Amino acid sequence: MKIVRTDSELQTPVVDARLRAAGHELVLLPDGVTQADLIAELADADLLLMCYTPIPRAVIMAAPRLRGIVKYGVGIDAIDIAAAKDHGVTVVNIPKYAEETVAEGAFTLMIALAKKLTALNGQMNAHGWAWPEPTWLGTDIAGKTVGLVGCGKIGRSMARMAGAGFRANVIAYDPHVPAEMMQAAGVQKVDTLSDLMAQSDFVSVHCVLNDATHHLIGVAELAAMKPSAFLINVSRGAIVDEAALVQAIDAGQIAGAGLDVFSLEPLALQNHPLSPLFNLPNVILTPHLTFYTEQAMQRLEDETLERCSELLNDRDVLIKSTDPRLTGQTKGTRYGV
Repeated sequence: MKIVRTDSELQTPVVDARLRAAGHELVLLPDGVTQADLIAELADADLLLMCYTPIPRAVIMAAPRLRGIVKYGVGIDAIDIAAAKDHGVTVVNIPKYAEETVAEGAFTLMIALAKKLTALNGQMNAHGWAWPEPTWLGTDIAGKTVGLVGCGKIGRSMARMAGAGFRANVIAYDPHVPAEMMQAAGVQKVDTLSDLMAQSDFVSVHCVLNDATHHLIGVAELAAMKPSAFLINVSRGAIVDEAALVQAIDAGQIAGAGLDVFSLEPLALQNHPLSPLFNLPNVILTPHLTFYTEQAMQRLEDETLERCSELLNDRDVLIKSTDPRLTGQTKGTRYGV
């Protein structure tokens, strides 16, 4: 069968080798592939593997043989799920491979911001030393309030690290998680996002991107933050109004930010909406790689191959996600962990 994998810059050597060894034709397409080229390759394809490339209705409807779309990753906002259902195409993601890994990445950004590690490293590289001047004065995490926007598994892992690990006070805003579940994870539920933003010394974003969460953190939410507070986002860039964030940082409205995800990827040093954030001492930018560890990638490749095998062999596809956009699929699917 013919399989198309987009975003080939994200190397999955085990997936590629196993699919080819099984006799399938595998076509690799780069990030930024044009819609026309993608449609041309999918015209006779049986399976699509994607990570970041947008898959709109026009692409899905132009693929008459397509059985399924495997998102080798978590977020499904780039896929027109409704169009896939209309076309009888099963959509599945790999939601659990990097839950702890991404939480570790968010916590790393929080520590680095609190201790001014990147600015200090730049000073050391440029001058060889830094004396204990107010410029380098960091802050403790112990005793501070860490606010989680979203308290799913990644958020609860972050809560454990911050609370049990560093003795921070952890609060969370998540309308979908009951207070009892949060309490069991050592988290206090906050009823409104504005209250969370106002109380937190570190705000860490851990919710999915959908219509309800697009620009969830905007001008008003950023204005509610303490001037000494930091924003951390390892979820999806568009959850934050990035133009408002640039303005807030430029005006000194918040202390800084650690960002691993962006609405428009990849970033660029110039001519990108977030280009002004480069080289700021209170901003850390990482290239959407908090998930990228040896162990997480092994889990990702193993599970991707399992989902591919199910689709290619006409078996029910295991949906591990609890996202209603995926759990609404009923034909040829099964649900579990």
